[in-house]
Amino acid sequence: MEEEDVGSLPVVDEETRLVGIVTDRDVALRVVGGGLDPEATRVGEVASAEVVTLTPEHDLDEALGLMAQAQVRRLPIVVREYELVGMLAQADVARVGKEKSTGEMVEAISQPPGGPRVAGSDADDGSNVGVRKSSPERRDRSDQ
Repeated sequence: MEEEDVGSLPVVDEETRLVGIVTDRDVALRVVGGGLDPEATRVGEVASAEVVTLTPEHDLDEALGLMAQAQVRRLPIVVREYELVGMLAQADVARVGKEKSTGEMVEAISQPPGGPRVAGSDADDGSNVGVRKSSPERRDRSDQ
């Protein structure tokens, strides 16, 4: 994360299927705050398994809406069976977005949560927005 100057990294299996995400917040809270040895702790032990995703076909407005709803700053982009093809970050939108809409998006994402931080049943509206929980032993989302 330090080498690439990023706040999160997707966690994938051998076939590049998304199985989780690890964020700087996961490291701070679960490793440092939990007193774990960073040299001995495996990514899978601290990565969040519940991940909100989009596909390349979604438009930017849908992505921004989902970021605000789920209050996440990063969205993995997947195809087929959760095959990771990219990441969309709040910073990416800020670089290309209009000043007013970008400011509104940042404000919406930064609001204190009024409920779960992950899109749940609302995400099952017929669209192909995904919420992936790969395995019960993994931790739930806290921040993306």
